[in-house]
Amino acid sequence: MSAVVTEADRTAEPSPASGPREGAFGNAVALVCRECRHEVGLGPYYACPECFGPLEVSYEFPAITRAEIEAGPRNIWRYQALLPVPTDIESSPNTEPGFTRLLRADNLGRELGIENLWVKDDSTNPTNSFKDRVVACALSAARELGAKVFACPSTGNLANAVAAAGARAGIKTVVFIPSNLEQPKQVNSAIFTENLVAVDGNYDDVNKLASEIAGEEDGWAFVNVNVRPYYAEGSKTLGYEIAEQLGWRLPDQIVIPVASGSQLTKVDKAFQELIKLGLVEDKPYRVFGAQAEGCGPVATAFKADTDAIRPVKPDTIAKSLAIGNPADGIYVLDIARRTGGAVEEVTDEEIREGIVLLARTEGIFTETAGGTTLAVTKKLVETGVLDPTKETVVINTGHGLKTLDAVSGQVRAAATIAPSYAAFKATGI
Repeated sequence: MSAVVTEADRTAEPSPASGPREGAFGNAVALVCRECRHEVGLGPYYACPECFGPLEVSYEFPAITRAEIEAGPRNIWRYQALLPVPTDIESSPNTEPGFTRLLRADNLGRELGIENLWVKDDSTNPTNSFKDRVVACALSAARELGAKVFACPSTGNLANAVAAAGARAGIKTVVFIPSNLEQPKQVNSAIFTENLVAVDGNYDDVNKLASEIAGEEDGWAFVNVNVRPYYAEGSKTLGYEIAEQLGWRLPDQIVIPVASGSQLTKVDKAFQELIKLGLVEDKPYRVFGAQAEGCGPVATAFKADTDAIRPVKPDTIAKSLAIGNPADGIYVLDIARRTGGAVEEVTDEEIREGIVLLARTEGIFTETAGGTTLAVTKKLVETGVLDPTKETVVINTGHGLKTLDAVSGQVRAAATIAPSYAAFKATGI
């Protein structure tokens, strides 16, 4: 079965003979339109045949206990029952991402004036970003749908994760990136695959090309195009882990970077699922989104109190957030408003300062997306939008070694000296 959706395929249902094997998607039961709630069968579909709205996975979850989850592997597969993956997912070669550290950030909290602050540090995933989570779920779907090529358009981190996961799984991998992407991210992809394609244009141009290829080439699984519903579910594991690591409770506030907006929407979905399953207490929580001023269409819409998100041409050092036409932007607005949160934006200089601040208070070197999240958190406290007395979690989505150029002009050797004690004393260090 092809893992590609064409216009004709959108309304087609897989036949029993050609569809995925029994239990291929675990406890998932259907794909549901996020706009009109129309349901289609599980398969390589991503757009509603009725209104062309985006599809997402729905489930019939079994009763599950905290103890059953805690007995699972120390990676995202401990939540297998809550994901669109088969029960035997652990036996399939994958990068086994997840269950990254949740660090109490007292030093940073004192700097920001937040009494109870945590950093969820996803820079310790296999390719040093949260994208390993979503790619693991996408890879499972691609396998079940019989894909021959595993591919993606990317602003960098996703390309790294797809290339590594494809290598581990032994499947042909092709990744597409903007040609002006940070060099470390290009190297981090090219080391895993010989099929790195640099496109002259921004991410939206790259994404458009990927959609065209997906419609023309048979057997290609583009993780964030034609298997997007399964791919996106991987971000839920961030929400699951945060709740579990906090002792099975939800934080009062959480700050999440926004590119396409999918991560923020899925963390909220995870929190809602945990409540419905009785795994955490139902309580109010506030969700905040973080964007860069050079690519902040969702923040602009939030401040204007409108649902109209106007696409922009990205111009920011936060290239991993440089999606000018965010697919899930409207849903980010809905969640921020529903929970009493907000979507804020910061300058490139504030992003650089955020990177340095996190490094020098908590010993975490974050990339520009994390710098954006830290800077937005600081701004939200200063403007009185975020309550500094409430338990707050900030998500760090990737490692700073991927975006060295962003801060190379900010930090340098304190002194260059002769190899003598007298020379050292003269520095005053």
